[in-house]
Amino acid sequence: MTDAPASSAAAAAAAHTGLLLTGGGARAAYQVGVLQAIAQLRREAGQAHAGNPFSVITGTSAGAINAAALACGAHDFDRAVRRIAGVWRQFKPQQVYRTDALSSLDVTGRWRMAWGLAQLLVRWRRQQPRALLDNTPLARLLERLVPLQRLPALLQAGHLRALAVTASSYSSGEHFTFYQCRADEAPMPPWVRSQRQAVPGPLTHAHLLASAAIPFVFPATAIEHAGHTEYFGDGSMRQTAPIAPAIHLGAERVLVVGAGRLHEPREAPGPNTLSGYPSLAQIAGHAMSSIFLDALAVDVERLQRINQTLALIPPAARMHTRLRPIELLVITPTERIDALAARHVQALPGVVRRLFRGSPGTNGDAATQAVKASALASYLLFDAGFTRELMALGRADTRAQAESVRRFFGWPSAPQP
Repeated sequence: MTDAPASSAAAAAAAHTGLLLTGGGARAAYQVGVLQAIAQLRREAGQAHAGNPFSVITGTSAGAINAAALACGAHDFDRAVRRIAGVWRQFKPQQVYRTDALSSLDVTGRWRMAWGLAQLLVRWRRQQPRALLDNTPLARLLERLVPLQRLPALLQAGHLRALAVTASSYSSGEHFTFYQCRADEAPMPPWVRSQRQAVPGPLTHAHLLASAAIPFVFPATAIEHAGHTEYFGDGSMRQTAPIAPAIHLGAERVLVVGAGRLHEPREAPGPNTLSGYPSLAQIAGHAMSSIFLDALAVDVERLQRINQTLALIPPAARMHTRLRPIELLVITPTERIDALAARHVQALPGVVRRLFRGSPGTNGDAATQAVKASALASYLLFDAGFTRELMALGRADTRAQAESVRRFFGWPSAPQP
């Protein structure tokens, strides 16, 4: 690890800049493309040696893994982005969940299917599986991708102010933000709100596994809290204010990278509308979108309204309060991720892929059905073909907002020698 000190001007510029990487399973590949474009824009502006552009990094679900990997390379932002991109560019489902166990459930024919279901029921009662998929491979990947042992030294050296990840407790029903900051400074006080609380302390890979444990798909993770064990799942569940942790940790401006379009265009009823009974995959995809996407749009609108209200208060009066406007830059996909996923469904393991088949002749044409049902697939498609396409979209969307990105960071528009 090299600890090249950042310039004081750059450190001051980045002192209160936060980054929020939201959840979304395999959709988090989009975030990596955004980070690649930001690194490139920073180099073009002559700021490549200005240190880490984000002093507060927060993440949820798969975004928590990206956030932690970025934080563990905060001393060299460009290198950290390249390292994360290298993993996402070569992704395979086997790196996240076991596929060999699924193959034994692949039965064909009515008699073989009935026998297979009977055997599955017997095995289910005997083994009591805790989730659809076994994410043991993801735990091994985290050991290699996220060297959390580096985090205390990076915080101590001032490359980072705080890292926070979120998770939802199945035991208490509350939403948790686990955060780590410098040990030798006065700790940032934890906050408590209705059904959500913050917990300071060293972050572990268990926190990341918990944050990324998609409900029903991946098993819950046990974490010690307040002298007892609680079981945690995906941080996007019951997350009513995704931007709040970055603000509580001192960010005055926040870059938010989403995993889906904030406002999907309303689809008029027509021949491509699915009028029959929805497939299991369509229902699950709808539930996943509610968990991963809806809260961010609501929180962005809330923050914009608060900023508009604060603008009506005279600065002199606002100085005597704790209220402050928060500058916000939001980058989200300009294309429907589920439509992109429909082109890559065949890359899923066989039994998982069967979830996306509906009843022929009842739900519209096959192409429309594939798009509608592939929302669930987009969260599980840890395949290089899909992740590379998402990364390319993230780069393109960020380049399209290049001027907004430069203004947000205070970078010059023209490249510097």
